[in-house]
Amino acid sequence: MKKFMDEDFLLESETAKTLFHDYAEKMPIVDYHCHIQPQEIAENRQFDNIAQVWLGGDHYKWRLIRSNGTPESKITGKESSDREKFQEFAKALPKAVGNPLYHWTHLELKRFFDCDITLNESTAEKIWDLCNKKLRTSEMSVQGIISNSNVKLICTTDDPADSLKWHKKIRDDGSCSAKVVPAMRPDAIMRIDAEGYSDYVVKLGKIADIEIKTINDIRQALKKRMNYFGDMGCRVTDHALEYVFYNPADDAKINTIIAKALKNEKISNDETEKYQTVLLTFLASEYSKRDWTMQIHYSALRNNNSNMYSKLGPDTGFDCLATYNCAEGIVAFLDSLNKNNILPKTIFYSLNPADNTMIGSVIGSFQGPGVFGKIQQGASWWFNDSKYGIVNQLTNIANLSILGNILGMVTDSRSFLSYPRHEYYRRILCNFIAKLVENGEYPNDIDYLGKLVQNISYYNAKKYFGFDI
Repeated sequence: MKKFMDEDFLLESETAKTLFHDYAEKMPIVDYHCHIQPQEIAENRQFDNIAQVWLGGDHYKWRLIRSNGTPESKITGKESSDREKFQEFAKALPKAVGNPLYHWTHLELKRFFDCDITLNESTAEKIWDLCNKKLRTSEMSVQGIISNSNVKLICTTDDPADSLKWHKKIRDDGSCSAKVVPAMRPDAIMRIDAEGYSDYVVKLGKIADIEIKTINDIRQALKKRMNYFGDMGCRVTDHALEYVFYNPADDAKINTIIAKALKNEKISNDETEKYQTVLLTFLASEYSKRDWTMQIHYSALRNNNSNMYSKLGPDTGFDCLATYNCAEGIVAFLDSLNKNNILPKTIFYSLNPADNTMIGSVIGSFQGPGVFGKIQQGASWWFNDSKYGIVNQLTNIANLSILGNILGMVTDSRSFLSYPRHEYYRRILCNFIAKLVENGEYPNDIDYLGKLVQNISYYNAKKYFGFDI
């Protein structure tokens, strides 16, 4: 029986151990998609206790604790202390056999706190004290965590109307060891059917110094913001779509739809699709000109629990995967961009693992000269970043595309302690490749395979996005 999470955790052969320890383990991190707050980096926040940094905004953990029957007051409620919330997490975690949260939690305890104690109800007090003592040291400030995690670049997720003042402060201070750049996410201007769209249009117009009434006004406002984001180092964008479609229309039709939305009239699904198709096509064209990468996350049903949404708002752990058939929409959209020579580097992430094979086959239809893996399948996302989910996705990419061209892992997290997720992924990757070697399915060329896992872990992302690091 193997020891729990020893140095060879998830590594099932000598080949896997060599690939990880000699090649992947020490590679730097490019975290090109996350949700951490640049203000906390700029201010070099020092957390008061482990609950703040672990439970403060982590809906993965909130879902786990809720599943244990814990009242919401002891999960997100202001009436409960951080210590009480931590105890509820410690109570629920031991039941999560096979859940990646169990692995991530203990990797984080090992890497950041030198703690090999497993977390449960009886050990919670000791771990609470140990972690909190370490959190008071300078190496556990936000910038200390980033430096000690060997992170070289972070892409935050930022609205086009954001002033990016915290990015500017980080850049001007020069104290953070990692480069921190914005990744533009224009969801608010895309969601013409959402409550608050008209207010957001005013906000975007104000920062761009343009009165927005038409689709061309929106284009001009977004161009100005993209120029500013580009000056701040942006190379990556992101879009959260419920599903992927292609439903084009002319500007006259889109202007009619915008006029309705600005008067807060109801927008139909067909009108939403037409508006979003035209706007996303324009954005893709601009991304292509700027050599930016377009990320598309789709197939998530969000805020499913209306009672809890009304109390807590979005991104609080009440989402699930969707089952849309998006193959036709993805193909039509990519084909339209390709025909017009405006197809940018693009990464698709589906929350539904049933889409893995479809995406793996679609991307091969639109690869282009001059860039490796121009169209990519993104890292296992959200409900898929488990051991099984990662292996499943790696298998599909290896079967249908080029494994050596993929872009590694992202944290997709709001926690500064999430960087060991890159280690978790790299261990699974090395073991996956080693199995092929051990089975005689690939030559035992360790030097080549070592370079390949280093590329997947770090160099591919650096080169693909054009990051200056």
